[in-house]
Amino acid sequence: MKKLTLTLFAFSLVFTSSLYAQMGRMSGPAYNSAMAKLFGDNPAFSADIEIQTGSGMTMPGKMTVGSGKSRFEMNISEAKGGQMSPATAEHMKAMGMDKTITISRPDTKVVYIIYPGLSAYVSMAVQDPDAGKPDSAFKVDKSELGRETVDGHPCIKNKVVVTDDKGKSHESTVWNATDLKDFPVKIVTAEGGNQFTMLFKNVNTAKPDAAQFEAPSDYKKYDNQQSLMMEEMKKHMGGMTMPSGHP
Repeated sequence: MKKLTLTLFAFSLVFTSSLYAQMGRMSGPAYNSAMAKLFGDNPAFSADIEIQTGSGMTMPGKMTVGSGKSRFEMNISEAKGGQMSPATAEHMKAMGMDKTITISRPDTKVVYIIYPGLSAYVSMAVQDPDAGKPDSAFKVDKSELGRETVDGHPCIKNKVVVTDDKGKSHESTVWNATDLKDFPVKIVTAEGGNQFTMLFKNVNTAKPDAAQFEAPSDYKKYDNQQSLMMEEMKKHMGGMTMPSGHP
C-alpha cells in the first residue's frame, strides 16, 4: 500500500509539473523593458487582456502596469483550445492553483507568483537580463503598414522593431488606437519561437495603486515552485512524508 501511495504521489507531482509548463506557455510574452517600448506614452494602465497562442489556445486575464512594474492575473479554468483539457483545468482547480497573479518587479529584480486559492506565493529572481535598463538602452524603429479598426477603435497598424544595447531585436506588429493616445490595443509578437497575439479591452490609463505590485503580507512565502508543489501534494495525500533521499 505504501509503495502504491508513493507511486500515486510521484505521478501527481509529475502531472502537476507538466501543468506549470503549460501555464508558462499560456501566460504569453513577459512585460519586459523591450515590450514596454510598444506602449509609447502609456507607461501606466490597466486593461482586460486576451492572449492567443500559436497553438490555438486563448487565455483571458487582466494586466496592470505602472512605474515599470507589471501584474498579470489569470484563471486557468477560463482557457480555451490548444492542449488545455477540461480535466487539466479541474485538476488545477482542485489543488487551488487555477487562479494565479504574476507580479514582476524590475526595481527589486523579483517576480512573485501568487496563488489566492492557497493563500501562498513564490518569490523568485527576475530572469530578464534587460530588467532595470534605462530607456536609452533601447532603440525603436516604427513604420506604418496601414490603417484598420480593432474592437471599434480606429488604429494605425505599425511594424515596430525594438533593439537593445547588445544588438538584439524584438519585432512586433502593433495596432495603435488613435482615440486612446495611441495605446496598442492589439499586439502580435513572438518570444522563444512562439507567436502570441494580445488584445486589450476596457483600457484605463490612470496610474494604478502601488499596492497592486506587492505580495500579500498574510500569504505564506515559498522560495521556489517545487517547495510549494511538494507541500500541497502532501496535503492532498493526507500529510504523507517522502522517504529520506527523495529530491
